[in-house]
Amino acid sequence: MAEPEKSLLQQIRDKELEFSKKIDTARADAESVIAAARTDAEDLLCTADTAGKTNAEQVYWNERGRTESDIEALKSAAEQEMKRALREGEQNLPAATERIVRYVTME
Repeated sequence: MAEPEKSLLQQIRDKELEFSKKIDTARADAESVIAAARTDAEDLLCTADTAGKTNAEQVYWNERGRTESDIEALKSAAEQEMKRALREGEQNLPAATERIVRYVTME
């Protein structure tokens, strides 16, 4: 038996159903691609966050070590300057004492 010829309206409805199925398939594919992209983005953010924290911690400890080295160098320089000033003061003490005694005794 031959299939009865479909009316123009029925042919349009069939095409609409066909395109609707294609659109639904495309929409489902797009949603799965978007979901995968979101998952990848979240993974990248977590990785970037972890890497950023690791790098920040490394910079912190490097700078802290450098600062401590600078502090030690400054303390050492200050100690050397203090010792130098003490030596000079000790060397000048007899002359200063003599001048003070002469001034007080008016010699």
